[in-house]
Amino acid sequence: MTLRAFMHRIAVLAIFSLLLSGCEKGNPLTVVKAVAVGVPSLAPFFEENSGLGEDAATVRAQPVRGSLQQGDTPGLYGGSKKPTVCDVTRLERFLTDPGNHAKAQAWADVLHIGTDEIPEYLDRLTPVLLRHDTLVENHDYKKEKAVPHNSLLQAGIAILVDEQGLPAVKCSCGNPLRPFEGDTGRISVEFEDGNKKWAGYERESVVAVKPAPRKLERVALVDVQEPARGIDRPVGTTGGKDTPFDAKKRRTVPDLAGRSFAQAARELIGAGLAAGYAGQRAPSGDAKVTATDPPAGTELPFGRYVMLTVAGGGTSGTGGTSGSGGTSGPTTTPPPPSSGPRTPPTSTPPSSGPTGPSGPPSSRSKPGVSASPPSSSTAPGSASPKRSSSRPSPPPSTASPPAGAPVTSSAPAPPPPTPPPRAPTTGAPLASRPATSEPATGEPATDGPSTTVAT
Repeated sequence: MTLRAFMHRIAVLAIFSLLLSGCEKGNPLTVVKAVAVGVPSLAPFFEENSGLGEDAATVRAQPVRGSLQQGDTPGLYGGSKKPTVCDVTRLERFLTDPGNHAKAQAWADVLHIGTDEIPEYLDRLTPVLLRHDTLVENHDYKKEKAVPHNSLLQAGIAILVDEQGLPAVKCSCGNPLRPFEGDTGRISVEFEDGNKKWAGYERESVVAVKPAPRKLERVALVDVQEPARGIDRPVGTTGGKDTPFDAKKRRTVPDLAGRSFAQAARELIGAGLAAGYAGQRAPSGDAKVTATDPPAGTELPFGRYVMLTVAGGGTSGTGGTSGSGGTSGPTTTPPPPSSGPRTPPTSTPPSSGPTGPSGPPSSRSKPGVSASPPSSSTAPGSASPKRSSSRPSPPPSTASPPAGAPVTSSAPAPPPPTPPPRAPTTGAPLASRPATSEPATGEPATDGPSTTVAT
């Protein structure tokens, strides 16, 4: 190589480095701390050796079709035959103990509720096991304050999810969780403090969760030990009221041509299937579906992805303002006003109590519903749980709950209302990643065409 050619190459590399540096400054990587199964937190709200929660070390992350997943996606979360993976009653006793008031106050502040609302809030949460390596905003307890930091929770970790399917609490330590607000395509995962890179970790399998458009009545899970077994778990229960169903039973892909992306996603969820997309971003909710892969009439097992091809409507901007549900609402629930009585976030509207892990079915029974009841569900062999009222309901919410459709409703939901103002958040908005070629159930799937888009 001549000196002139060598100098030319050096100049090209220098220019490329400068351009790359400029891009990095405009969209920097978000640092994310890895949290592995069974590794104790260095700053927990609750002592981890007390048996508050139990992770499943044998779970491996499932492939997905899009890194931004909606909370009502069929099979997004897992379960098992064990009666409970999270002792919610024990967590409630701890947080309502006057001796732990400082921790309770910091814990409640993260979730935008008052300390007096903690019992009712916990009664609306549901224990599940992660089936994907999942991005969240985690919180440590340091100097009587909740310190936020972005985390990647390994598949198999037990968490509590709220009525819109959002991660709310890490079971083993009681640390509160909020939705990840960064760009899922631009993260730098740090494996430290005993959290070594785990077997099966793949960057393409990392997901973040956005809220379901409407509060759920039940969560459709996949047994992490027996994937052919589905679990229909009523929201607010801990496993004692589970109803199994056949996850191998074939579901028919509906004819979605001409539907909006939002409506198509709702219909797929109602059929027990997941809406898939390819590319960096999900389409806008009003983008028209022109084709599905596999086509209408195809029969698939529970939770399999159907790739949607759309024409028009473009793609949503960053920030997670559209996606599989097609809603244009925020990815997190806005907090209540700074003045006046504090109310629970709209992502977890009040409902009555579930079955507790350490007592009879009524041991976690709480106040009645103060908002309209959840939409109906058609999961196999399920019946809506009856709930009792024993305490006054909390003050009404100042914002309307999101609209949409539940996990198991097969009828299209009405268009969502204009969402309430979004609470200030830190971090960059959410964005989706290129999809992988396999479904959440781990079974082979046909790759969608290059023009497809997914949730």
